Amino acid sequence: MAAGEIVVEHREGEGIVARCEDGSRLALAPDAATGGVVLSDVRAADGATAFSLLLRALEQATALRPAPVPLPVSGLDADRSALAAALRSRLLAEGLAAGGGAVLDVFPEALWQQAELWLPQARPPFAQRFALTQGRRHPVRPPKPAGIVYTRFIPWLGTRFELRTVDVATDLARFSRWMNDPRVAEIWDEAGDLAKHRAYLEGFAADPHMLPLMGTVDGVPFAYFEVYWAKENRIAPFYDAGDHDRGWHVLVGEDAFRGRAYVATWLPSLMHFIFLDDPRTQRIVGEPRSDHHQQLRNLERSGFARMSTFDFPHKRAALVMLLRERFFGDRLFVPGGGLPVAALAEKAPPPRVFAEA
Repeated sequence: MAAGEIVVEHREGEGIVARCEDGSRLALAPDAATGGVVLSDVRAADGATAFSLLLRALEQATALRPAPVPLPVSGLDADRSALAAALRSRLLAEGLAAGGGAVLDVFPEALWQQAELWLPQARPPFAQRFALTQGRRHPVRPPKPAGIVYTRFIPWLGTRFELRTVDVATDLARFSRWMNDPRVAEIWDEAGDLAKHRAYLEGFAADPHMLPLMGTVDGVPFAYFEVYWAKENRIAPFYDAGDHDRGWHVLVGEDAFRGRAYVATWLPSLMHFIFLDDPRTQRIVGEPRSDHHQQLRNLERSGFARMSTFDFPHKRAALVMLLRERFFGDRLFVPGGGLPVAALAEKAPPPRVFAEA
C-alpha cells in the first residue's frame, strides 16, 4: 500500500477491519445485542486517522443494510479508550450520530453525504456570483474537474464503479461506436462520423453548464453520462428551475453491462455523485422520452416522481424529479430489493483500497 491508503475488508471472527500501512487499524464486529456493530479495536497515531478508518468501516457496514433505520454502534466510550471517546464526540459533533447512552445511532443518510468518502476531488461549494447566459440569470459555475470524480465499491457486483471526465482523445472512437449503435441512435438520434462526434464532445467540454462523464466498472468504460445545470439548460422553461438543480442524460453503450444489477449500480451512483458534488443541489431532474416505459419504471423505482409531460422540438418528454431529502432519507443509494444482497452480505467482499488525502 502507498502512504495514505486505507484497506477495508471483512475478516472471519473480526467483522469489518479498516487498516493502513502505518499500523493503524479499526475493527467493527457484529453486535448480537443491538443488531448493529461494536468497536472491537482501534489503534491509530491520531484522531484524524482513526476517524477516517471509522468512516470507511461504517460505509461498508451500511452499504447493504436493507432497512432505513439508524445503525447501532457501541464501544465508543471513554471506558474503552480516549481515542474511542474522541470518535464518539466527533460523530455527534458532525451530526452523523445521536444518543446519550452506551449505544450511538449512526445515521446512514448523514454518513452517505460525506463527500470525501466517494469524491476524490471533493471541494467546498463554489462562491456564489451570478451571470447571464442567453437571457437566463444563473450562478457562475465552478471550473470543471478532470479525471476520476466519483468512486464506489459495489457489493452486489463485487466490482468498483467510477465516473471520470471524458477525454476526447481516448474516448472518441468508443463514443462514436456507441452513438452508431441502432439501439442508441433510436433514442439519441446522434449517429454520424468521427468528425461529428468530436465536435459534439468538444462542444460540451467547452460548455460551462455541461459535464460529460464516462462510467466504468473495474476500469472498463460502458456508459456515457451528461450532467448539466438545469438553470442554463433547455429544460429550464418547463419548470421553476432552482439555482443548483441539475439534470442528466445516459447512454449505456456496452450490451454486457445492461440489466437490473447494472442499472442499480450506475443510476443511484450517478445521483449520489450529483448530490455530493454540491450540497446546495436539492433536486435532480430528467426529461426522458414520455414513451420510454422501461426507463420511466427504472426512474420510479429509484425515487423519481413524474411531474409533467411537455414537448421539446425533438421529442415529447416526461419531467421527472428526485429530491435530495428522499434520496438520502429513504437510502436510495443502495438497492431496495430484487438483488441478491442478502446472500452477498453473508460472504466476505474482497479488500477495498482507498487513497486518503
